[in-house]
Amino acid sequence: MIEGNNAFLRLVGIMDELREKCPWDRKQTISTLRPLTIEETYELADAITDGDWKGIKEELGDMLLHIVFYARIGREEGQFTLDEVINGICDKLISRHPHIYGTTAGVEGLVEVTNEEDVKRNWEQLKLKEGKKSVLGGVPVSLPATVKAMRLQEKAGKVGFEWEETAQVWDKVKEEIDELQEAVALQDPAKIEEEFGDLAFSLVNYARFLQLDAEGALEKANRKFISRFTRMEDEARLQGRSLADMTLEEMDGLWDAIKVRDRDVTSDATGLGPVSGVRNKEQKQQD
Repeated sequence: MIEGNNAFLRLVGIMDELREKCPWDRKQTISTLRPLTIEETYELADAITDGDWKGIKEELGDMLLHIVFYARIGREEGQFTLDEVINGICDKLISRHPHIYGTTAGVEGLVEVTNEEDVKRNWEQLKLKEGKKSVLGGVPVSLPATVKAMRLQEKAGKVGFEWEETAQVWDKVKEEIDELQEAVALQDPAKIEEEFGDLAFSLVNYARFLQLDAEGALEKANRKFISRFTRMEDEARLQGRSLADMTLEEMDGLWDAIKVRDRDVTSDATGLGPVSGVRNKEQKQQD
């Protein structure tokens, strides 16, 4: 019934043995593991972004190792055991899902669950009942700013502090653009930074209303830029030159040519040509 139970116990046994016999494993503390855990988390995120299921499987294993490792150290320090970690999350899941394991009827602040938004709303209310002073209190300080912005907005929205329509959010973005331009005109560095931050925050909120992951979208843009820029460098080398030797106009020409090729590849993949699908349609007829 419990998938992977034997495999999990095998991992725990290996961790125990390594902790006792391996000099490196024996030396580790929660502080030395912290940067490694962050690295593993980003490696998992990269695999997810790439849709690399083989990589996801591998990175999940690495993350599971870290969980078992921390639990082993916690037991050595007399802080907690692996069983307490697992039972703790089990108890939390049960208490945070009263619509599955209990009832929401008559519970102050909770709504009857009819969709996922009701689940999220009840989740935040239950956290407050557990002693949280603010619905924003569970957002980690160390989160990347884009992810943190989206989580703050999501949590604030669960208590009704939310725009009603997507168009209103876009109006706010345009308002922040105007305020940034005013700050730029004043040449006030502190005000420019503040308004730029407000604009970025509002754009993250707009992405949320469009049901987009702002962090993921930005990372894809990063990767697209890297891909095109490195191909520009390759094109320049084929000409026996470097980008540093080229004018901006020449580099723009390379960039635009690469963009056109990218669009052609996308069009070929979808079966639609760049102009109403005509080109690909004719090619298919010839084939």
